[in-house]
Amino acid sequence: MMSDATIVNCPTCGKEVIWGEKSPFRPFCSKRCQLIDLGEWAAEEKRIPSSGDRSDTDGWSEEENQP
Repeated sequence: MMSDATIVNCPTCGKEVIWGEKSPFRPFCSKRCQLIDLGEWAAEEKRIPSSGDRSDTDGWSEEENQP
């Protein structure tokens, strides 16, 4: 039955993780690796690439959304 298990690598440290209910931090191997990754996102060390050079506020104003 274990031969059908999906194994992924922890995005933080690369350790193999079995994808299943016994791995509560999946895809991470541990809470530590999960928190390291979260910290990198919070510090904006990781980003999702965008297709343009737009600011979050381009074409948006709080005044436009008020009744």
